[in-house]
Amino acid sequence: MPNMSPKELLYIEDALGHEQFFMSQCQEAAHQLKDEDLRTCAQRLYDRHRKTFSQFYSLI
Repeated sequence: MPNMSPKELLYIEDALGHEQFFMSQCQEAAHQLKDEDLRTCAQRLYDRHRKTFSQFYSLI
């Protein structure tokens, strides 16, 4: 694996933080929504952000 510069690592750390925030927001929305379609949509968004988080995490 190639070495990353400190700036690249900071970018990944920032991206991971954003993805964690989005996951928590989607998860909270999914728990609070009463409409099944909206809840499903929020859960799908959570799953997408979790996948993106995993992809960024695999870089480090």
